[in-house]
Amino acid sequence: MSFDPASLVFSQPESPTDIRASTVLPARRENVEFLTEDGKLLVGELASPESGEISATLITLHPLPTHGGFMDSHVYRKASYRLPALAGVAVLRFNTRGTHSPRGTSQGHFEEGIGERYDVEAAVRFAAERGLPNRWLVGWSFGTELALMYGAVEPIASRVEGAVLLSPPLHRATDVHLKEWAASGKPLTVLVPEHDDYLQPAEATERFGLVPQARVLGIDGAKHLWVGEKYAARVLDEIVDDVTETGAGPDGLPRRWAGPVATV
Repeated sequence: MSFDPASLVFSQPESPTDIRASTVLPARRENVEFLTEDGKLLVGELASPESGEISATLITLHPLPTHGGFMDSHVYRKASYRLPALAGVAVLRFNTRGTHSPRGTSQGHFEEGIGERYDVEAAVRFAAERGLPNRWLVGWSFGTELALMYGAVEPIASRVEGAVLLSPPLHRATDVHLKEWAASGKPLTVLVPEHDDYLQPAEATERFGLVPQARVLGIDGAKHLWVGEKYAARVLDEIVDDVTETGAGPDGLPRRWAGPVATV
């Protein structure tokens, strides 16, 4: 059975509470689905602010589904739990073709990043047609390959502002794709864990040297999967700094919340 966002139960604590991995802050949450150009129905969730303007929209591209990646991979789950309330940011998460999560299973099967081009196009088209503003691709691991290969060319390029990459392996994405990003002039932020399994900060700085506007940031102590609240929170701070005018603030996003909360 598909997860129902309406099943979340919010309560008002007597005092501010620490924001933990299982903390869910208020947002408008809806199950969504969209059709790719080659006929695959993809499932996902859109979390947007309960009130006020949307400051930015994240279109998230998850890690490798053959190695456990899906729309609920923890950094993206935490983004959807927190960013609508803390930063006015809408978060679109979805399963690429053939990927399963509690939300459901997207049609099709894994296509090594080739057929997934249609998935990225469909997600961006959905966000644009819904009128979601200031749209950014956020890729993690395999998702960075999709962002790099397809984000700087049409029909996606004119519909997104730029991209944030988490733990890019640069396996499928080549220098050709990096040069396309360079030519686009679109912002590209690259967050590279110090202890990444595939591409570490020094090599990442060299490889992304092909993109003059790229900002490569090595994160001390972090690993490929960004395990640990310290590192997940740092990622969210960096994303908000990049995609919104006000940013996360000098001390980062709040780590405590005084309003209603739910837990999962």
